[in-house]
Amino acid sequence: MPTTYTIAELAREFDITARAIRFYEDQGLLSPMREGVGGRNRVYTPRDRTRLKLTLRGKRLGLTLSEIKSIVDMYESPKDTVAQIQRFLGILGQQRLTLEQQRADIEMALEEISTHEEECRRLLSEDLSGNAAAA
Repeated sequence: MPTTYTIAELAREFDITARAIRFYEDQGLLSPMREGVGGRNRVYTPRDRTRLKLTLRGKRLGLTLSEIKSIVDMYESPKDTVAQIQRFLGILGQQRLTLEQQRADIEMALEEISTHEEECRRLLSEDLSGNAAAA
């Protein structure tokens, strides 16, 4: 019999909540089998575990769930691998541009913070010097 996983086991392994796993299921990223009375118990296969792992990797890369689903789904259909890889490269390239823009925005914000900090320190220094002279 193939290895299966419970929702609690996957949540513990990947350090996420069962709620997050159910959300990914609602988004069509996972499709566990159902067992027990009324199908209340979710049973995850190695395929589901791999899809969850790829989903979490995609999230770390900053991809949207629809992008992740598209990528994961395309690797399950052994069609044109070249087209699949080109699509993946396109998604990664777009994400790289987004992250580079965010990095530039963060650098600019940090420079502004530094400028304001220096100005505040200068004003405090002048105020302290003025108070010392007045005393």
